[in-house]
Amino acid sequence: MLTELAVANLGVIDQVTLQLSSGLIALTGETGAGKTLMIDAISLLLGGRADPGLVKHGAKEATVDGRFILDGEEVVLTRVIPADGRSRAYINGRPATAAALTELGMRLVDLHGQHSHQSLLSVTAQRDALDRFGKVDLLRLQAAKAELSRIESELGGLGGDERSRARELDLLRYQVGELDEAAIEDLNEDERLEAREDLLANALGHQEATSQVLNDLTDDGSVRDLLAKSLATLEPRSPFQAEAARLRDMLAELDDLVDSVRGIGDGVEDDPASLERIQARRHLLHQLRRKYGDSMEEVLAEHVAMQERLTELEDHDVRAAKLDKDQIKALKELAAAGAEVLAARLAAAPLLASAIEAHLPELAMPKARMGIEVTDDDGSNVSFQLSANPGSPLQPLAKVASGGELARTMLALRSVLSEAPPILVFDEVDAGIGGEAGTAVGRSLASLGKQHQVLVVTHLPQVAAFADIHLVVEKRHVEKAKGEDDTISDIRQLTKKERVVELARMLAGEPDSKTARTHAKELLAKAS
Repeated sequence: MLTELAVANLGVIDQVTLQLSSGLIALTGETGAGKTLMIDAISLLLGGRADPGLVKHGAKEATVDGRFILDGEEVVLTRVIPADGRSRAYINGRPATAAALTELGMRLVDLHGQHSHQSLLSVTAQRDALDRFGKVDLLRLQAAKAELSRIESELGGLGGDERSRARELDLLRYQVGELDEAAIEDLNEDERLEAREDLLANALGHQEATSQVLNDLTDDGSVRDLLAKSLATLEPRSPFQAEAARLRDMLAELDDLVDSVRGIGDGVEDDPASLERIQARRHLLHQLRRKYGDSMEEVLAEHVAMQERLTELEDHDVRAAKLDKDQIKALKELAAAGAEVLAARLAAAPLLASAIEAHLPELAMPKARMGIEVTDDDGSNVSFQLSANPGSPLQPLAKVASGGELARTMLALRSVLSEAPPILVFDEVDAGIGGEAGTAVGRSLASLGKQHQVLVVTHLPQVAAFADIHLVVEKRHVEKAKGEDDTISDIRQLTKKERVVELARMLAGEPDSKTARTHAKELLAKAS
């Protein structure tokens, strides 16, 4: 439901904010007052073309905001149309594309009349409408299509021609063999080998460093001797007991350091053969990463994938034969399921056409005929067709010239079909009709208003009388600076008494006419 609509600087509309409720909403007003601009505003919220010519003269930009309720959630759509530049769209305050507005708008609003947002004109929507009306079971057909798609995907993944498969097999066997021979098990192997390589590559240097440090620390006159001499000097003197204790700790730490250095030095070997093996292994691991992945994890994952692909190709003939049989079976199932759906759609088509056609006479189309054409193997090509006048051939709805006829046909469709977007907008639905036909149109719109929010732009009092909410567009002149005049349109909701006056104006062009007001009251009473 559209709960709030705010429009600024659109055509002759200066600033309008409408609070709306459910049911049938009629929008009336004198010719040129700006009724159609409200339809333009809704069209813009649905991603319609943003014409800079719609911007009010002298304004920098026009803005339209719509607050909707969809599935219990509030959605705010915004469209900004600059007088110069590209339009902007927003969904809940976040930038969006016009296409995104259109996609969301198709779920919110169905606009019938002279505009382009008419969802029932698409083949998909007409097919869905027929299926809903006829309660066509599509599960078998959908399952058959999904199974055939799966089989074709697997067949496509088996490989190309025999030569291509042979080349791929040779490459995969080499690559899998290379990785098999590498026998990678430890993902941290390269890090460990790097540390070991550093140790072996500098073995002589490590040994020389060990010898030098041990000489400096333990030979005659070394650091240890000096520390021991200092300890012997201070130890018997009471003022230096704390310092003597620290010297003892330093000697103990030094002895521990000497043992550690000696142990490491003793473990260092000069082993050129081991170093060469480690370097060769590290080079191999580097090459594998360069070919198959940035890390050893990626290399192992690629190894598994290539093994699986190799198995597929080696079993190609067996798997291909099985998939060929499966494909033949799936095609037969698809044909059977398609024929079943085709029969159901062909059976439902004349029933739906008759149901729609039955509503057309009361909508001032007494001689109109409705047809529904169903073609393709599964009946997926559905075309709603109309002949508005005797002698005219049935034509697809999209080719119907008259906006009024198209809108009334859509109204008849909506009267038959139970499902539709929550908001229905009709413009020109009453074009070229009046009297009892107008009353019938109003009654049909009011009936739709029980399940949907319906907004109708109308010039017929018979239609407006059925409205739950009656909005009127009023044009006024205002003086601007320098003696210039400007024309501004306002939109407001009418009270019960004001509705009588507006209906009298629509009936006779004289809102103060007692006769017209009496007739207006009669229309309201009849509609209620």
